[in-house]
Amino acid sequence: MDADAALLIGNFDGVHLGHRALVDAAREAVGPAGRVVVLAFDPHPRAVLQSDFEPARLSSRAQRERWLRESGCDEVRFLEPTRDFLAQSPEAFVDGIVESFRPVCIVEGRDFRFGRDRAGDLDRLRELGTSRGFTVIEVDEVHAPFEGEAVAVHSGMIRSLIREGLVGRAAFLLQRAYAIEGTVVSGDRRGRELGYPTANVDHGEFLLPADGIYAGTACGPSGRLHRAAISVGTKPTFEETPRVCEVHLLDYDGPVEDYGWFISVRFEHWLRPQVAYEGIEPLLEQLRTDLEETRRRVELPTDPE
Repeated sequence: MDADAALLIGNFDGVHLGHRALVDAAREAVGPAGRVVVLAFDPHPRAVLQSDFEPARLSSRAQRERWLRESGCDEVRFLEPTRDFLAQSPEAFVDGIVESFRPVCIVEGRDFRFGRDRAGDLDRLRELGTSRGFTVIEVDEVHAPFEGEAVAVHSGMIRSLIREGLVGRAAFLLQRAYAIEGTVVSGDRRGRELGYPTANVDHGEFLLPADGIYAGTACGPSGRLHRAAISVGTKPTFEETPRVCEVHLLDYDGPVEDYGWFISVRFEHWLRPQVAYEGIEPLLEQLRTDLEETRRRVELPTDPE
């Protein structure tokens, strides 16, 4: 006999505290012997329906799947939101997922919408569940303390915090440091000329934090985790460029000027804003201070013996 399946549907960008509450409720509903299945849209449906929508990702597919499984999911399926798929009526949408997954329950928050023009809501889902053989479990919004009051946790709020450079507060809602991933691409090699070589990260659609200098960690081609001083911005001391993310790995002697290797970068602490310096020496003095501060503030996990 097939195990009971609890289904969750959404975007799940970032896999934050609110998403984890959905997973917890689904696991409680089906027990340890049941299956928790996530259907995650990728890309965001708005990116298909609105040509002017600029997606600002908090996570890649690989990150979402890894974090959802770590949270307790048994299976993660990605749904491609084509125009035809999004044009389905609420009834057709539900019939399709019921036929594929035979869920005993669907777990969602109050603001869940589905079907053409977002016509279906949680009440409609309950009605359809009565005739299709599943129940609906509604999960309350998760609230977290923020500036003296409790606020609802959602991806939009986390994006706002990251855009303001408040990576520590974002980490509290994500339960992990905000991380971007990408490949190392060619830069102006100015860091190498100054004695502090940097990896120029092609961040793709990931949301970059506010311009500034951050302390964090990065995982290079060897798989080893390093402390990292991270610069986001337009390099105002020199001829300004489009916004870039450059990473200096501490205690790393590999050739960062090699291109094409994959890097994962975690923003753990805001250090300071970007500043235009009057000459190279003041900049070098500040870089030395940034590296000292990074080494002081970032702890690396202890290697198992």
